Amino acid sequence: MSDSRTLNVGLIGAGRIGSSHADLIVRAIPNARLAAIADPVPGAAERLAGTLGVEQTYTDIGQMLADPQIDAVVITAPARFHTALVEQAAEAGKAIFCEKPAGMSLAEIERVGRAVQAHEVLFRIGFNRRFADGFPQMRAAIDAGRIGTPQLLRSLTRDPGLADPSAVAPWTIFFETLIHDFDTLNFLNPGARATQVYAVADALVAPDYKDAGLLDTAVVTIRYDNGAIATAEANFSAAYGYDTRGEVFGSAGMATAGDLAASSMRYYGADGIATETVRADTQSMRSAYTGELQAFVDTALGTPVAGPGADAARDALRIAVACVESHRTGLPVALDAEETNG
Repeated sequence: MSDSRTLNVGLIGAGRIGSSHADLIVRAIPNARLAAIADPVPGAAERLAGTLGVEQTYTDIGQMLADPQIDAVVITAPARFHTALVEQAAEAGKAIFCEKPAGMSLAEIERVGRAVQAHEVLFRIGFNRRFADGFPQMRAAIDAGRIGTPQLLRSLTRDPGLADPSAVAPWTIFFETLIHDFDTLNFLNPGARATQVYAVADALVAPDYKDAGLLDTAVVTIRYDNGAIATAEANFSAAYGYDTRGEVFGSAGMATAGDLAASSMRYYGADGIATETVRADTQSMRSAYTGELQAFVDTALGTPVAGPGADAARDALRIAVACVESHRTGLPVALDAEETNG
């Protein structure tokens, strides 16, 4: 690291989220420098680099990881590659920010944990809702005892549209969408452990693709060892925009977070009251993405900022894995006695 005040970052994956994260690193994280972009698809890294003025690109990820000038990596490749990429980056001694999920099975998550521990590298997982407006404030209210004992919790994700149902991999709704809600519920119920999961899911948005394994709508009930009952809900086609909300109801009060309004402006007309809504996660979660990346960079540079790591990745994934079993059997699934980090 040539300048201890600046983190030289390499991006792995130049797709939709990778492009968004790259833009934020360049434009919104003052103590980070996007030094290189790697993507095995020919031309992908070059195209993104050209829009941001990044000079170094790779199709061979191993070559980028071998560069001693790269201090850290941000992994935004497809989820099925995350575990192997984390292992490679850890072996290369890089600080790691990985988009969710860190693995597609509990065995893969254990590999991630072993790799970052063995090589003593910083690891953060991209659970952005912990940094979204209202959610950290809600956690602070819970920590301060203002909610009392949590009794009912709720988290939901409604995506704004399903462009190509055939491109959605089986179990995506649990592993890549609701995984955010599972982490949110764990985050808002600190110190508690999920003990039972029951999932109901179907293809209601695109029913013709159900036989191909599509699930586009789901409700999950989670019981915790402190007695709290939580629900996580997802749908892939909200006509009104990108909708993410959370709620905690307790013995002393209630807190909520999440607002899909694009601004505070309300139009009052003959047809009623209207407001514009956000239509994409990169719009709604821009400040959250910025917050999680800034926390990662600051921590890598020696100023620790709290954020989710390998334990949080495991705790959310164990719920997602249980959802698959519950959907297959139609029954609640008891989770093992594995300790969680709260």
